[in-house]
Amino acid sequence: MPTDATTPTADDLTRRSAAELATALAAGEVSSVEVTRAHLDRIAAVDGGERGVHAFLHVAAEAALAAAGAVDTARAAGEELPPLAGVPVAVKDVMTTVGMPTTCGSRILSGWVPPYDATVVRRLRDARLVILGKTNMDEFAMGSSTEHSAYGPTRNPWDLDRIPGGSGGGSAAAVAAFEAPLATGTDTGGSIRQPAAVTGTVGVKPTYGGVSRYGIVAMASSLDQPGPCGRTVLDTALLHEVMAGYDPMDSTSLTDPVPPVVEAARQGDVAGMRIAVVRELSGDGYQDGVRARFSEAVDALVDAGAKVVEVSCPSFTAALGAYYLIMPSEVSSNLARFDAMRYGLRVPPEGVADPTAEQVMCATRAAGFGAEVKRRIILGTYALSSGYYDAYYGSAQKVRTLIQRDFAAAFAEADVVVSPTAPTTAFRLGEKLDDPLAMYLNDVATIPVNLAGLPGMSLPAGLADEDGLPVGLQIVAPARADDRLYRVGAALERVLLARWGGPLLDRAPALATAEVTR
Repeated sequence: MPTDATTPTADDLTRRSAAELATALAAGEVSSVEVTRAHLDRIAAVDGGERGVHAFLHVAAEAALAAAGAVDTARAAGEELPPLAGVPVAVKDVMTTVGMPTTCGSRILSGWVPPYDATVVRRLRDARLVILGKTNMDEFAMGSSTEHSAYGPTRNPWDLDRIPGGSGGGSAAAVAAFEAPLATGTDTGGSIRQPAAVTGTVGVKPTYGGVSRYGIVAMASSLDQPGPCGRTVLDTALLHEVMAGYDPMDSTSLTDPVPPVVEAARQGDVAGMRIAVVRELSGDGYQDGVRARFSEAVDALVDAGAKVVEVSCPSFTAALGAYYLIMPSEVSSNLARFDAMRYGLRVPPEGVADPTAEQVMCATRAAGFGAEVKRRIILGTYALSSGYYDAYYGSAQKVRTLIQRDFAAAFAEADVVVSPTAPTTAFRLGEKLDDPLAMYLNDVATIPVNLAGLPGMSLPAGLADEDGLPVGLQIVAPARADDRLYRVGAALERVLLARWGGPLLDRAPALATAEVTR
């Protein structure tokens, strides 16, 4: 171990990338306990209080330090360890975890501690990553701002009065605020990529079936997909490799080998690649600063040797409507399990001496679910009801097929498709909370990717001129070609970092002020 004079400070450790930490840990330059304690100290400093980030719902400090100590002991004994052994990670609270609560940001699961780990969580443990705790989220992953959490909103580390995206705003904010070098998320219509875009981080939605959904509390089963969050393309690839792979516990899991995402992230070469820009994912509704940074990023890809073509995907204009019929329909079915009979909250109806099961269920769901969850259950139940199924749900599935065909046509002309990740930068807390349609429009560019089951990445493209907030660029690849995301993303990241003179997060104003501390 290094002497006191050369021991990295806590700030140094929290600012390092996961890849840098892994290298230092493997070389014995620092211990996992030191790295873990530095991140726990950072969480204590910036996450709590009235003006804290509030990225975490549960911090597992004792368990994290114990896991870190076990890694250090194994390394000292000469045991061969996985590449990310000893590196901390935060877990979205939609993933079941033994020994930690899993609430999904909802009162109806308050205090529930699962008896099993999600496959993703088990793989994190097997890879000897250190789980710091569970991150905040929109209730049951329904939202684009993390304001629909029953436990209060998460704040954007760039501006504490703005949203960090959703539903995985807690994971993205934890990474952006240097509370964790890595985090897991789930993406149903953009819930990894949109938070990454507005926090200046990297987020990836893998190919549907590429990462197991076993142990992920389901929102919309045909759309949900777990994925990684990080501060660099390489870090995200390293976590993706850990999370991915076939799982017999998930009937939708792909048996294909995990794409070579880490190799692609290290390569980062777009010479000779064809990049498609989608005509329908720009123009009206997109902030000027978003369009400007996107255009500059596309030019950077051309400078790096790529060829850019424009494609039209006309069905994308109907994607939002189709999604908000398919997703609520699946929500209505999946959330029927929360019936107050088996687990979670149970609320007896007022004034009823001997209530029936139905009365208890009604009282519990009324008290346990928030407004957005109720809204989507009602919408989905209506769409699936007799006489409306074909007109609504059936028609939406036909649109889904058209979107898949439009993507197929685009990939006949290009290797990847690019677009802005979100039409605007982070909006202010409360600004769209009472306007569901305005909130839904935040996912207009990300939703088609989920409907088609394709892999997508968001990475920082710069800061908008209007407000100095991060803009995200989205890369979409064909199914099972997740490695292309990392190849293009790493190449673009390298060019942009050289232009910026360092990571965007170094410029985040809230992180450098006392305002972010308790």
